[in-house]
Amino acid sequence: MENNVDALLKKAVDHGASDIHLKVGSAPIVRIDGGLRRLEGYEPLRPADTQAYAEAMFTERSASDFKAKGSTDFAYGRHELGRFRATAFRQRGSVSLVLRRVVPGSKSFAELGLPKAIERVAASKSGLVLVTGPSGSGKTTTMASILDWINSNSGRAIITIEDPIEVLHPDKRSVVVQREVGVDTNDMAGAIRAAMRHDTDVIMVSEIADLEVARAAIDAAETGHLVISSMRTSDPADTVSRLISMFPETQQGVIRGQLAAQVKAIISQILVDAGDSGLVLACEVLTSNERTQEWISGREDASFLVDVIKEGGFHGMQTFDQALLNHVVAGSVKIDSVLPFVRNTHELKAKALAAGIAV
Repeated sequence: MENNVDALLKKAVDHGASDIHLKVGSAPIVRIDGGLRRLEGYEPLRPADTQAYAEAMFTERSASDFKAKGSTDFAYGRHELGRFRATAFRQRGSVSLVLRRVVPGSKSFAELGLPKAIERVAASKSGLVLVTGPSGSGKTTTMASILDWINSNSGRAIITIEDPIEVLHPDKRSVVVQREVGVDTNDMAGAIRAAMRHDTDVIMVSEIADLEVARAAIDAAETGHLVISSMRTSDPADTVSRLISMFPETQQGVIRGQLAAQVKAIISQILVDAGDSGLVLACEVLTSNERTQEWISGREDASFLVDVIKEGGFHGMQTFDQALLNHVVAGSVKIDSVLPFVRNTHELKAKALAAGIAV
């Protein structure tokens, strides 16, 4: 088989694929509208095929990481194809790759299905904004949209710290500097601290995954920067709990107080199957008010925060159940598609019935 990775990626892009899976023993597999299918015209891949594909895409750093650790994350781009977020790893002695297509440009909040309140969040001058959800829930896309809104609507100095860079942001009204870990800086936490010493208004960090990055991000928010980042957490309560748990127990009381003061919003996301229309976004949104600040600084259980969000519509808040019900009432998804994600199934069904939806 000819090891032409660009030809393979072009065929996947032409078919509208969002993801490409390359593993030994199977023809290339693509995800289209949420479903997986094998790419026609390809035989099952051999170890030499996936090895050649990986070597054709590796940067110097990713090749070194793969050799040392057996896995690596990197970005791959071609002018005629666009950019891909790629992961390479060893399994059963051979190389496997998963590539996610990064669609050029940033969609508007309305195009993504984000609530209007996100504009107020993006307009914040300082504080911490977290976009959370499982892998593949669109966190990177939402952060890119927030950055693009800031870039388009205000004159601010923006620095992104990414591993790797996934979406390119040309200067609009703002000035945007994009730094890639391993290429432009040695580590994420150090890059955040360096950005605090520059004339920077907005710092975007691709992910908060460890103590040092969490500490640097909170410090940056406290010193007057707007910090936007992501976490792989399920909802706002889980996000706050995970952040606090990164710190030693002796520091957690202080961290609670800092987060209560600095968290401007937590946007938690899931993608729901909408049949022939593909996937639609549903998000739970926490914004800052006295009740959310009290919850973060205290030790109330997660159910209390859900009630606060549920009753916080005036402040731009919404729960997953409210977002999912809106999709059902609007006809964008079937009720059976949302039930696996619902906290209170009985309540959602009752409200759907009241709106004339058959359950």
